[in-house]
Amino acid sequence: MNTQLKRKIAFALLMGIVTTGIISFTLLALNIGLSGEFIRKWLRSWALAYIIVIPAILLVGPRLQALVDRTIGKEG
Repeated sequence: MNTQLKRKIAFALLMGIVTTGIISFTLLALNIGLSGEFIRKWLRSWALAYIIVIPAILLVGPRLQALVDRTIGKEG
């Protein structure tokens, strides 16, 4: 596996952790409040969101990048 592919995968994994954590925390806090079971529900929601978003980032991301490159153009 080449370095560029490793970097893209690492980025997807880290971006997935950050974005799903922020979004799941915010939406759960707004919808159920910071109740006694909040942390348990949040961690469950976060894990499920992460499982869903990583394949989406890895599969959809390159297609979206290609669309942006065609629409706006590549630098360089």
